[in-house]
Amino acid sequence: MNRKVFQHRHSWFFCFRRPAVSLFCLALGVFGIAFGAIGVFRPISGYRCREFDVRTVSVSLTTSGNVVADRDSGGQVVGGTERRKVMGFVGIQTGFASAGRRRSLRKTWMPADREGLKRLEEATGLTFRFVIGKTSDPRKMSDLRKEIEEYDDFMLLDIEEGYNNLPHKTLAFFTSAYGLYDADFYVKADDDIYLRPDRLSALLAKERSHPLTYLGCMKRGSVFTDPKLKWYEPLSHLLGSEYFLHAYGPIYALSAKVVANLVALPNNSLRMFSNEDVTVGAWMLAMNVNHEHNMALCQTTCSSSSIAVWDLPKCSGLCSPEEQLLALHQMDICSGAQTAR
Repeated sequence: MNRKVFQHRHSWFFCFRRPAVSLFCLALGVFGIAFGAIGVFRPISGYRCREFDVRTVSVSLTTSGNVVADRDSGGQVVGGTERRKVMGFVGIQTGFASAGRRRSLRKTWMPADREGLKRLEEATGLTFRFVIGKTSDPRKMSDLRKEIEEYDDFMLLDIEEGYNNLPHKTLAFFTSAYGLYDADFYVKADDDIYLRPDRLSALLAKERSHPLTYLGCMKRGSVFTDPKLKWYEPLSHLLGSEYFLHAYGPIYALSAKVVANLVALPNNSLRMFSNEDVTVGAWMLAMNVNHEHNMALCQTTCSSSSIAVWDLPKCSGLCSPEEQLLALHQMDICSGAQTAR
């Protein structure tokens, strides 16, 4: 055997017999194993952020009525994925002039931090998002983007934001929420009411025999209060059936079956009136829904059973929401943890 080759083959063996070199090789091996373990078991930070941390979503509707959604911070398409199962989805309707209301809400019953909001949702089974449309004003959109970056608690609708467009926004909200969440109830709430999420959760969790449920603080209204139909008002007394039951606008809920029926209707098949609550009430007439009246949703003062507090009938909501929300929250009867049975 060639002596040179033999010595070369055994040179590594003799090398490892040196203590300093052995320790270096051992340390290198341990480092390699540890680095490999971290690579296998550590979640990819970008994936985790998009899947778990990002909560704001931009939603648009296709011509066929399907929902297409993008995570606002990451641009990740979520439309067409499996809907998230919750007991209730609460869409807090808001606008570009309502930043002060949102600040007050985040200091009261709706947590401002993501972890706090997550704990509230886990405790109640309800998901909460501010719902807002779009505007052509770049300054307002820029301010909204900053607020989204800070709080990450919005649902952005691809529809023009504005008071005169509320019926269309409401329909877009229910359609979008249904496309993203598999909920037992879909709740429309305004940003100027004081809400007890725990009591709302208990109300929605009750067993009901009727699958088509329209839940709210009911009143009698008329389509003839709509300015577009004033010319027809003289005939209202002859018809005798113009008054119908519908929920006050600040908060009401539709069961999953009701929303599914709304979503299934062809585009532009629903009549829109000027008032959003009257419009939704008119839709309910055609569905043979069960009107569930609950006065706890329209209390003027906090009590041991109040769910929503606002200044009925003086204002459609709290008359001075930014200040009153904070004042109510300081009262134990409003913010206490006890829920009436």
